[in-house]
Parts: sequence; C-alpha cells; structure tokens
Amino acid sequence: MARTAKTISTLTIADTSPPRPHKIDAVVELMRRTEGASLGEIAEATGWLPHSARAALTGLRKKGYVLEKSKRGDATCYRVVVPA
Repeated sequence: MARTAKTISTLTIADTSPPRPHKIDAVVELMRRTEGASLGEIAEATGWLPHSARAALTGLRKKGYVLEKSKRGDATCYRVVVPA
C-alpha cells in the first residue's frame, strides 16, 4: 500500500485587533510623570517583582533612555529625562 501525502491549505487571516499593550510601555508612561515612579509603583503597575522592575530600568537605559533618580520621602523615584 502506498502512502499519499496530504496537503493542508493555509488561510491568511488579517489581524485587525489593536496591538497588545506592553508592560514596558506602562513603565515608561509612569516614569514620564513629573514626579516619576518609585520601584514599588512600577512593580505594582506591572505585577513584576522588584528585581524584575530594576532589570526593566537597566533595559531602558540600554535602549537609550536617560533616567534621573530622586527621592520622594524614603522611596527612590525614577524619571525619564530623555526618551530614546
């Protein structure tokens, strides 16, 4: 008995849904505020652990963002000074 190959045609479906928001975009928006954003605010907004939030800041710096650190009470706040 000989085997026959089956072909499956694929349909291309246009994706008309809006682009999915990325968490890093929310982080940048928080940090564009005049008062910036604390590490706790970033972690709360994204659901990340603090070490992941810090890693995101490093990633933004590597992408060319210039970040400014300041204090708000006991919390260190980060603000985008120059966007990439």
